[in-house]
Amino acid sequence: MQLLTGVPLADLTTLRVGGPVDRLVEVHDADELVAAVREADAAGRPLLVLGGGSNVVAPDAGWPGDVVAVRSRGAARTGDAVEVQAGEPWDDLVAHTVADELAGMEALSGIPGSTGATPVQNVGAYGQEVAQTIIAVRVLDRRDGSVRTLTPADCGFGYRDSALKRNPGVFVVLTVTFGLQASPLSMPVGYAELARRLGVEVGERAPLADVRAAVLELRRGKGMVLDPADPDSRSAGSFFTNPVVPPSMAVEGCPSWPAGDDVKLSAAWLVQHAGFGRGTRDGHVGTSSRHSLALTTEPGATATELLAFAAKIVDAVQDRFGVTLVPEPTAVRPGVDH
Repeated sequence: MQLLTGVPLADLTTLRVGGPVDRLVEVHDADELVAAVREADAAGRPLLVLGGGSNVVAPDAGWPGDVVAVRSRGAARTGDAVEVQAGEPWDDLVAHTVADELAGMEALSGIPGSTGATPVQNVGAYGQEVAQTIIAVRVLDRRDGSVRTLTPADCGFGYRDSALKRNPGVFVVLTVTFGLQASPLSMPVGYAELARRLGVEVGERAPLADVRAAVLELRRGKGMVLDPADPDSRSAGSFFTNPVVPPSMAVEGCPSWPAGDDVKLSAAWLVQHAGFGRGTRDGHVGTSSRHSLALTTEPGATATELLAFAAKIVDAVQDRFGVTLVPEPTAVRPGVDH
């Protein structure tokens, strides 16, 4: 366990905004993570737990308490199940499962951040989401300080949602266990854009390595693979979730997909057609030059500036289409536990 002071949150997040941290505690295994959280709680210090920092908008004022940076690493396989430490970089894990011919997360290649964050957001892309493979999440429950294991039912997964997300500051993820399928072929490809890139039909399988390569190529083309040399990757990926609305609220011309009794609309289309197309800039922030759904920052940007720009997009989409966009990243408030 290592304690640092004065480190800016901008150095710990992919959007590169955020002020100084009172106490930065780096932990390297689950036991250290539990100890650091319990210590902060016992002392009454505000707590922010950070993995890869790829899904947060950090406050300009910084953090008046403890930021616990989760640096735990490792994955242990038992049969087709893999138990993964919360700090394991997500894409490293995906690469490992593809190399080991374990299918189930290959379409989630290239997503930044750490494994422990994936069940919170129910991370998904290109027709897969982690709820399809998660079989257990070991957490520290800060309400009573206990360590326990959540089942998928306990997690209450929804579209980019979970019980962990709906109860911010309550659960700290220690490990995640995935149930995968031993196969050199992917799970059935469920996303048309990916199927076209692979030259297969939706619902068909393809070699795992081919799926991973195709997803990485698609994401790079949209500036959604972290790269210090790529200014479009100074982002949190997609800034808004695709809105799920009743069929009566479908927007003419907007791509949509079935979502139970409702329909899921393309947030990227809505943003673009509300006047915020690719490369729209406002001060030090704007939309990516390659994908209207990603908001990016330039050196000198602030969280206040970014959130104000996002609010303009929300208002424009609401005014034009009557649809409310919901931000995907968490806007951290100083002193409020996350």
